[in-house]
Amino acid sequence: LQFGAIRVRCLFTPCHTSGHMCYFMWEEGSLDAPALFSGDTLFVGGCGKFFEGTAEQMYSNLTQVLGALPKETRGCWVPGGVEISLVPWQQRDDEDLPTVPSTLQEEFLYNPFLRVTEEALQKFTGQTDPVEVLRTLRTQKDNFKKPKERLHPQAVLAFDWGLFSPFLEKK
Repeated sequence: LQFGAIRVRCLFTPCHTSGHMCYFMWEEGSLDAPALFSGDTLFVGGCGKFFEGTAEQMYSNLTQVLGALPKETRGCWVPGGVEISLVPWQQRDDEDLPTVPSTLQEEFLYNPFLRVTEEALQKFTGQTDPVEVLRTLRTQKDNFKKPKERLHPQAVLAFDWGLFSPFLEKK
Protein backbone atom coordinates (compact mmCIF):
# COMPACT_ATOMS: atom_id res chain seq x y z
CA LEU A 1 0.00 0.00 0.00
CA GLN A 2 1.08 3.58 -0.43
CA PHE A 3 -0.20 6.73 1.28
CA GLY A 4 1.57 9.71 -0.23
CA ALA A 5 5.27 9.03 0.29
CA ILE A 6 4.65 6.42 2.99
CA ARG A 7 4.78 2.81 1.91
CA VAL A 8 3.09 0.06 3.91
CA ARG A 9 3.78 -3.65 3.66
CA CYS A 10 1.09 -5.82 5.25
CA LEU A 11 2.61 -8.88 6.92
CA PHE A 12 0.40 -11.88 7.60
CA THR A 13 1.39 -13.12 11.07
CA PRO A 14 -1.24 -15.61 12.27
CA CYS A 15 -0.98 -17.04 15.78
CA HIS A 16 -2.44 -14.62 18.32
CA THR A 17 -5.46 -14.63 16.01
CA SER A 18 -5.86 -16.51 12.75
CA GLY A 19 -6.01 -13.30 10.69
CA HIS A 20 -3.39 -11.25 12.56
CA MET A 21 -1.43 -8.68 10.55
CA CYS A 22 1.63 -6.54 11.23
CA TYR A 23 2.36 -3.37 9.29
CA PHE A 24 5.85 -2.40 8.15
CA MET A 25 6.09 1.25 7.10
CA TRP A 26 8.82 3.30 5.46
CA GLU A 27 9.35 6.36 3.33
CA GLU A 28 11.67 6.10 0.30
CA GLY A 29 14.70 8.34 0.68
CA SER A 30 13.92 9.24 4.29
CA LEU A 31 16.67 9.25 6.91
CA ASP A 32 14.12 8.01 9.49
CA ALA A 33 14.20 4.33 10.34
CA PRO A 34 11.28 2.24 9.12
CA ALA A 35 8.51 1.45 11.61
CA LEU A 36 6.71 -1.75 12.53
CA PHE A 37 3.24 -1.89 14.02
CA SER A 38 3.26 -5.44 15.35
CA GLY A 39 -0.05 -5.63 17.19
CA ASP A 40 -0.06 -8.73 19.38
CA THR A 41 2.86 -10.51 17.72
CA LEU A 42 5.84 -8.70 19.26
CA PHE A 43 6.19 -6.62 22.41
CA VAL A 44 9.21 -5.08 24.14
CA GLY A 45 10.69 -8.18 25.72
CA GLY A 46 7.76 -10.43 24.79
CA CYS A 47 5.41 -11.94 22.26
CA GLY A 48 1.66 -12.45 22.08
CA LYS A 49 -0.30 -15.43 23.36
CA PHE A 50 -1.04 -18.29 20.97
CA PHE A 51 -4.83 -17.85 21.08
CA GLU A 52 -5.69 -19.17 17.61
CA GLY A 53 -2.31 -20.45 16.50
CA THR A 54 0.72 -22.52 17.36
CA ALA A 55 4.27 -22.10 18.58
CA GLU A 56 5.42 -23.08 15.08
CA GLN A 57 3.50 -20.13 13.60
CA MET A 58 4.84 -17.67 16.18
CA TYR A 59 8.39 -18.93 15.64
CA SER A 60 8.01 -18.38 11.89
CA ASN A 61 6.49 -14.93 12.48
CA LEU A 62 9.32 -13.84 14.78
CA THR A 63 12.27 -15.35 12.91
CA GLN A 64 11.27 -15.37 9.25
CA VAL A 65 8.71 -12.59 8.84
CA LEU A 66 9.76 -9.95 11.39
CA GLY A 67 13.32 -11.25 11.60
CA ALA A 68 13.82 -10.48 7.91
CA LEU A 69 13.08 -6.77 8.39
CA PRO A 70 15.92 -4.25 8.73
CA LYS A 71 17.40 -4.35 12.25
CA GLU A 72 17.07 -0.57 12.61
CA THR A 73 13.27 -0.89 12.30
CA ARG A 74 11.61 0.89 15.21
CA GLY A 75 8.80 -1.00 16.84
CA CYS A 76 5.54 0.51 17.92
CA TRP A 77 4.93 -2.11 20.57
CA VAL A 78 4.44 -1.97 24.31
CA PRO A 79 6.50 -3.43 27.16
CA GLY A 80 5.21 -6.80 28.19
CA GLY A 81 7.64 -9.68 28.31
CA VAL A 82 10.22 -9.19 31.03
CA GLU A 83 10.74 -7.03 34.05
CA ILE A 84 11.89 -3.67 32.70
CA SER A 85 14.82 -3.66 35.15
CA LEU A 86 16.32 -6.64 33.29
CA VAL A 87 16.74 -4.75 30.05
CA PRO A 88 18.59 -1.56 29.11
CA TRP A 89 15.40 0.48 29.13
CA GLN A 90 15.75 0.87 32.92
CA GLN A 91 18.18 3.76 32.46
CA ARG A 92 15.79 5.41 30.00
CA ASP A 93 12.95 4.97 32.46
CA ASP A 94 15.07 6.32 35.34
CA GLU A 95 15.90 9.41 33.28
CA ASP A 96 12.21 9.85 32.37
CA LEU A 97 12.96 9.17 28.70
CA PRO A 98 10.66 7.12 26.48
CA THR A 99 11.22 3.37 26.73
CA VAL A 100 9.44 2.73 23.45
CA PRO A 101 9.91 2.35 20.64
CA SER A 102 12.81 -0.08 20.65
CA THR A 103 14.46 -1.48 17.56
CA LEU A 104 14.40 -5.01 16.22
CA GLN A 105 18.14 -5.11 16.90
CA GLU A 106 17.48 -4.40 20.60
CA GLU A 107 14.72 -6.99 20.71
CA PHE A 108 16.98 -9.67 19.22
CA LEU A 109 19.48 -8.89 22.02
CA TYR A 110 17.08 -8.87 24.98
CA ASN A 111 13.73 -10.43 24.14
CA PRO A 112 13.76 -14.07 25.33
CA PHE A 113 11.17 -15.04 22.71
CA LEU A 114 13.66 -14.02 20.01
CA ARG A 115 16.61 -15.82 21.64
CA VAL A 116 15.24 -19.37 21.57
CA THR A 117 18.40 -20.81 20.00
CA GLU A 118 20.61 -19.70 22.90
CA GLU A 119 21.97 -22.29 25.30
CA ALA A 120 20.87 -20.40 28.43
CA LEU A 121 17.21 -20.35 27.36
CA GLN A 122 17.37 -23.95 26.20
CA LYS A 123 18.78 -24.95 29.58
CA PHE A 124 16.12 -22.90 31.39
CA THR A 125 13.28 -24.55 29.46
CA GLY A 126 14.79 -28.02 29.26
CA GLN A 127 14.24 -27.94 25.47
CA THR A 128 16.65 -27.71 22.54
CA ASP A 129 14.31 -27.34 19.56
CA PRO A 130 13.70 -23.57 19.10
CA VAL A 131 9.96 -24.03 18.59
CA GLU A 132 9.72 -26.07 21.81
CA VAL A 133 11.77 -23.44 23.68
CA LEU A 134 9.32 -20.80 22.43
CA ARG A 135 6.31 -22.94 23.36
CA THR A 136 7.69 -23.57 26.87
CA LEU A 137 8.54 -19.91 27.47
CA ARG A 138 5.08 -18.77 26.35
CA THR A 139 3.37 -21.43 28.50
CA GLN A 140 5.38 -20.38 31.53
CA LYS A 141 4.53 -16.72 30.92
CA ASP A 142 0.84 -17.60 30.42
CA ASN A 143 0.77 -19.46 33.74
CA PHE A 144 2.83 -16.98 35.76
CA LYS A 145 1.01 -15.54 38.75
CA LYS A 146 2.55 -12.45 40.26
CA PRO A 147 2.54 -12.61 44.06
CA LYS A 148 0.05 -10.22 45.61
CA GLU A 149 2.51 -9.35 48.28
CA ARG A 150 6.27 -9.65 48.51
CA LEU A 151 7.56 -12.17 50.98
CA HIS A 152 10.12 -11.02 53.50
CA PRO A 153 13.62 -11.91 52.18
CA GLN A 154 14.37 -14.03 55.25
CA ALA A 155 11.14 -15.98 54.70
CA VAL A 156 12.17 -16.67 51.10
CA LEU A 157 15.53 -17.98 52.31
CA ALA A 158 13.84 -20.12 54.94
CA PHE A 159 11.66 -21.72 52.25
CA ASP A 160 14.66 -22.18 49.96
CA TRP A 161 16.64 -23.84 52.73
CA GLY A 162 13.73 -26.12 53.64
CA LEU A 163 13.30 -24.75 57.16
CA PHE A 164 9.50 -24.81 56.84
CA SER A 165 9.40 -28.36 55.45
CA PRO A 166 8.52 -30.04 58.76
CA PHE A 167 5.52 -27.72 59.12
CA LEU A 168 4.32 -28.25 55.55
CA GLU A 169 4.48 -32.05 55.48
CA LYS A 170 1.14 -33.86 55.65
CA LYS A 171 0.75 -36.10 58.66
